[in-house]
Amino acid sequence: MKKIISMALAVLLLGGLATLFASCGSSYDGEINVYNWAEYFADGSGGTVDVVAKFEEKYNIKVNLTTYETNEGLYNMLKSSNSNYDVVFPSDYMVEKLKNEKLLTKLDLAKIPNQKKIIDRFTNMDYDNGNNYSIPYSWNVTGLVYNKTMVKGKPESWNSLWDKSLSGSILMFNNSRDAYAIAMQMCGINPAAFTKADVDKATVKLKEQKPLLKKYAMDQTFTEMENNQSAIAPYYAGDIYTMMTNNEDLVGVLPEEGSNLFVDSMCIPKSAQNIDGAYKFINFMTEPENSAANMDYITYASPVDGAKQLIDKDVADSELVYPPDSYLDKCYTFRDVDEDVYSYMQEQFVKLMS
Repeated sequence: MKKIISMALAVLLLGGLATLFASCGSSYDGEINVYNWAEYFADGSGGTVDVVAKFEEKYNIKVNLTTYETNEGLYNMLKSSNSNYDVVFPSDYMVEKLKNEKLLTKLDLAKIPNQKKIIDRFTNMDYDNGNNYSIPYSWNVTGLVYNKTMVKGKPESWNSLWDKSLSGSILMFNNSRDAYAIAMQMCGINPAAFTKADVDKATVKLKEQKPLLKKYAMDQTFTEMENNQSAIAPYYAGDIYTMMTNNEDLVGVLPEEGSNLFVDSMCIPKSAQNIDGAYKFINFMTEPENSAANMDYITYASPVDGAKQLIDKDVADSELVYPPDSYLDKCYTFRDVDEDVYSYMQEQFVKLMS
């Protein structure tokens, strides 16, 4: 009997449900506009927690999420007079740039009580000492991934990306900052801060590499490596962990010279419209269980004390996702550099690839 209802009753029920859902959809107490990297929140797929939906349910605040592909794209949007984002997620050097150009709101840390749970290493970094303008969301390092059926021995150095025996099967970062950082390390230059002369030295090193490359790549690195189409590549270590789960012949390496320790953070732009909602959102994402859910999803490391213990054990135990402190001590973090130097590096990289 319960499975048999008249058409009229069905229409009435569906109409009532439609009214109910419409009512629920319009009954939020407010909304916030969030601008983030793509696929950077756990979304409920694959058994994960939908963290944004969890926030909406807890605070009855609607989250309008849009995404960007580069820090520079984020910067250009915030420079626009029409920008009205409440929370953004710039990387370390971009936090400093936005702060220096007065595009960020100085944070009232009393409204983010969970900021006290940020581990010490990420509370006083040079790009925002004291976390006055940013709260760390995730961190990781760059590394190497290689196919053990295509590479002899075990590469341990960035020099492997200049190995002539691998000519035609090497990938390189298709963005200037990461590519030049590796070349600068090989030239004994600090990639965190540099001059035009340093760019020139690194350009020579990259020119030596270019004939050996299959291509410059970013997201294509996943396809190339997982499908055995290339032998070796630099990439973000957490993503390398993901590649390895999809191809048992892939091996991840933390280069012996050290690498880039990068941090993506949560900030409130000066143009934000819902400051109170932004504080609630940042504090919520800094809860250990919510941070753990997001990091499980993106396989990057959490800066929140207590989150690592809640992450899948295989992920938490991986040195690619959580490198030891002894390795992190050899790493550098990008800083903002003068605009003319940064533009010069980009111009040289475009010429290099042409």
